Amino acid sequence: MDNKYFSKVRILDGGMGQALLAKGLKAKGSLWSATALIEKKYHPLIVDTHLDFIKSGADVIVTNNFSSRRKRMKDNNVDKLFNFANEKAGELALNAKKISKKNILIAGSLPAQNDTYVQDEREENLIKKGFYEQANLLKPFVDFFYLDVLSSIKEVEIALNVTESMNLPVLVGIHVKKDGKLPSGETITEMVKKCKNNNWLGLISACVSPEIIEKTSDEVERLKIPFGFKVNLWKLEEPLPVHKFALPNNKIATNPAETLGSRNDYKDIDFLEFSKMMVKKGATILGGCCETKPSHIKAISKLKVF
Repeated sequence: MDNKYFSKVRILDGGMGQALLAKGLKAKGSLWSATALIEKKYHPLIVDTHLDFIKSGADVIVTNNFSSRRKRMKDNNVDKLFNFANEKAGELALNAKKISKKNILIAGSLPAQNDTYVQDEREENLIKKGFYEQANLLKPFVDFFYLDVLSSIKEVEIALNVTESMNLPVLVGIHVKKDGKLPSGETITEMVKKCKNNNWLGLISACVSPEIIEKTSDEVERLKIPFGFKVNLWKLEEPLPVHKFALPNNKIATNPAETLGSRNDYKDIDFLEFSKMMVKKGATILGGCCETKPSHIKAISKLKVF
């Protein structure tokens, strides 16, 4: 693909996991959206949800394997289905693209390999193994990789080393806290200076509140690379690491919104006005994460320049 793809406004999809739950997914333990991959009855639901975002104007859909990381599947005693789930995520995204007959792109999700919203302190080779296994399973189905809510320079570096060996470009998605830094305490600028390579398509704030994205936008703009966001609409401005509330045997784990809350008052028009403001600041990569619906994506699709 063209490494300058995000030099003009492009629309990413929204929150797959929460959309699946709204459509009737009954998640098990802390598997969340991975439940829809390991249980075949939900496969049409995944395709339909991808199609909802495509019909709403998304130029890019992200594979539905955010919760299909090895650690999460081991915790829920379904590790034997790791390969099946990740391959199926790629296959179902590709099916949706074919059904839509739209010239959209598919991004392969490479999530943080341990917990979410917190730095992975584990040994480097273990983290690398996790990224490699998922990337290798997704590669046949995707146009590029998306580093999905990473929390430290260490994780970004490891993931980039893996993706570079696979000859596919990368959209880097980092989580940012209220202090404007990654959960590791490192700055966005430090991360870019240390990690940027020729495979980068751009940088986005991933699963971050609109307020934090706006607060850090001047710093990101100064880096002179394509940038943008996948906004979350959790009620908590700083979402809790998953281990704080989501255990495999904890019923509340089946829907993170039960703990993190949802900003139901943040309407489509609010998302559009926020996105307009960000485009004026130079953002070209616009999309949603948890609790953003197809209607939110449809609203911001008006900002595309054809």
